[in-house]
Amino acid sequence: FFSPFFCFLMSVSEPIPGKQDGESISKITHEKSIVARQYLENHYSNLMRHGTAKRIAKKLTINDFEVSTIIGKGAFGEVRLCRKKSEPNSKIMAMKKLKKDEMMNRNQIQHVRAERDVLVEATHGNEWVVELFYAFQDADYLYIIMEYLPGGDMMTWLIKKDVFSEVEVQFYIAQLVLAVHSIHKMQYVHRDLKPDNILLDHTGHIKLSDFGLAKHFGASERFAYDENFRPEDAKEMTNSEKHLSWQKNRRKMFFSTVGSPGYIAPEVLLKKGYGPECDWWSVGVIMYEMLVGYPPFYAEDPMQICHKIVRWAEYLVFPDESHLSPEAISLIQGMLCDPEQRMGFESIVSHPFFNGIDWKKIRSMPAPFVPELKSEDDTSYFDSFEDSPDPGSNAIAPKSADPLSNSNYLFYGFQFSKDKPQK
Repeated sequence: FFSPFFCFLMSVSEPIPGKQDGESISKITHEKSIVARQYLENHYSNLMRHGTAKRIAKKLTINDFEVSTIIGKGAFGEVRLCRKKSEPNSKIMAMKKLKKDEMMNRNQIQHVRAERDVLVEATHGNEWVVELFYAFQDADYLYIIMEYLPGGDMMTWLIKKDVFSEVEVQFYIAQLVLAVHSIHKMQYVHRDLKPDNILLDHTGHIKLSDFGLAKHFGASERFAYDENFRPEDAKEMTNSEKHLSWQKNRRKMFFSTVGSPGYIAPEVLLKKGYGPECDWWSVGVIMYEMLVGYPPFYAEDPMQICHKIVRWAEYLVFPDESHLSPEAISLIQGMLCDPEQRMGFESIVSHPFFNGIDWKKIRSMPAPFVPELKSEDDTSYFDSFEDSPDPGSNAIAPKSADPLSNSNYLFYGFQFSKDKPQK
């Protein structure tokens, strides 16, 4: 921390060992060095004192935020609206709060790190990913502060509308294709694309969220839905039974830790090698659901869903009552197929289903669904949750993260602030 020049002055201000007084450094030089040393001692002392205080003051805690309505709950924590107390007129943000003990006990450390890393990288100009503002921790919790997208998720709109028109699907799948491609250009595979992870902003345009299963290209780890998966025959429902059952179970299936496997590509379920093409399978499933009203491989039992996915050629059908165009069927078939034949970005954007789409301007085009909002903290497009007092709503200081504790060591480097330039 101290400069070499300061260390030199410290040494020359003392007599040289083994020398007579007359042989030591000259009196003038000696006096100058004493003055210089005193000046630098004061300077560095003040710098350390004020600099350290400044760094401590800038370290964020939960008490720096005014925390309000819950908009989401999961196995490891919750999401609430928040605003910085020091900036009362600042924008409303979303705070994801995750309990460290639960993350460690359920082997979720890599997942939360993956989400944090993708969000940090996306701050460099990716308009298709929810914006990250801050990430920090205390002794018990991790906090991720992101932009609040008040339009809710795509599942909310699917429940509200039941099915979309092909014009509406053309718009939202086109945006989804560009969003997924932006992740692939960052060298990540999302691996968990589903309507719940597609959020709408106040203008009705989409952004991607929830990157806990994201994987960087070239990583050797393989992902499978369930170690106990066994392909087995299942009782088949009629199209109308599928529709009614999916309407009933659509939202609650995603409250579990694992969620529905209905959007996962067959090569992932079978633990085969896979890459970005598995995300295009998920896009095909989402497109089918938008047009038909339920996913193509839906069943009430998750194992039956897995069975249908790995035998997709036997179960992929297009109900006559849905009146899908040949172009829509062709595009879905091009994504719901073996990975070797699956369409990629270039072939998808050039598909006839997207005729008339201006790919360069779609982000600025009017969206089919525009949320009707009464205020910036309107939460009407999110599910309601029973509220409980939040630790951040009182003045009690949270326990600081012990740098030597296991939890802090495992989450070392988690901190992020968009206000500071990143190294």
